[in-house]
Amino acid sequence: MEWIYLALVVFVLVFGLGVLVLNRRRSHDLADERTSEIVRPPRPVVEPRPHASSEPVDADVEPDSEAAVEPEIVESEVYERPSFRSRMGKARSALTGAFVGIRTRAGITDESFDDLEEALLRADVGVRVTDELLSGLRARVKAKEITTPDALLDALRVEMTGRLQGADRELHLVPGDAGSPNVWLFVGVNGVGKTTTIGKVGALQRSEGRTVLMAAGDTFRAAAAEQLAAWAERSGAEFVRGAEGGDPSSVIFDGVERAAAREIDLVLADTAGRLHTKTNLMDELRKVRRVAAKGAGRVTEVLLVIDATTGQNGLTQARQFGDALITDDTGVGLTGVVLTKLDGSAKGGIVFAIETELGIPVKLVGLGETIGDLVAFDPASFIDALFAEQ
Repeated sequence: MEWIYLALVVFVLVFGLGVLVLNRRRSHDLADERTSEIVRPPRPVVEPRPHASSEPVDADVEPDSEAAVEPEIVESEVYERPSFRSRMGKARSALTGAFVGIRTRAGITDESFDDLEEALLRADVGVRVTDELLSGLRARVKAKEITTPDALLDALRVEMTGRLQGADRELHLVPGDAGSPNVWLFVGVNGVGKTTTIGKVGALQRSEGRTVLMAAGDTFRAAAAEQLAAWAERSGAEFVRGAEGGDPSSVIFDGVERAAAREIDLVLADTAGRLHTKTNLMDELRKVRRVAAKGAGRVTEVLLVIDATTGQNGLTQARQFGDALITDDTGVGLTGVVLTKLDGSAKGGIVFAIETELGIPVKLVGLGETIGDLVAFDPASFIDALFAEQ
């Protein structure tokens, strides 16, 4: 009996121990199962920000960073000088037909001189200059110095070039004490491009390192002052204007005084456009000329701006403006001419009429609309452009 009782106790102990071990293992497995079923919250999906452009966004750019803005690149102005030959097609065309006709003839005939006369007059060389040129050539042909059509045209070219040599084409800046600015006065009729010319001259002078003040002496046209102010700002020049309808002489005087006080090198003085036939307006211009020379300033240039497309009318303008601006102290009315729109004119011969009949040098010519298209007049390049074969 004792043996049976002992065996039963052992059985109960072993069975209980087995159950205990089994329960612990099952509990551990359940714990592992619960752990593997834990779902971590997914990372939030970030929607792409709306983009103004359909172009893909650079992958190197951080999503939260602001897009870099490229700075605007402002290129400095480069003043490229055009050639006379490339811009004077219309003036050349006035002579080309005659030159071709002369070359196709076997010799030099009366028709040759008729063609030359017509072409020179059509180009607005002027009656007087044309007669002088052709008279000399006729004499040389008669003396057998010129015997072929090509030699005739070569001789004409030399004669025309010679008539434009020796003139003083420099824009004068007289050195002096600080506080004594040079004054360049610009005059002319309405619509010839005075204000634009002043703006271009000022920008070019600034690019050469000179200090400049622009004085808006055209007080009768508000747009002229605004236009000149824009040029002054663009080129870094000082600017003086007066009340609309005010006395232009006082504006010029104030400009000269301010330039003197600030030791500015050059004053560019605009004046109102006026018809050369209006006596009262020309009297006013004489006053402007006198006042500009008073005080600290020195008038070293009086430049008449002429539209090349007006032809012989420009000669009349030059004569009357020159007479009106003569002063007792200098005896000189105009120091030079600025010929605008030469690239768009077939009347380039006006250069000869102005220089040979009036003795006023052409100093600047406009061969286009940009700053760099206002260039110093070069007689050799000018004649070369007229005689170039198309």
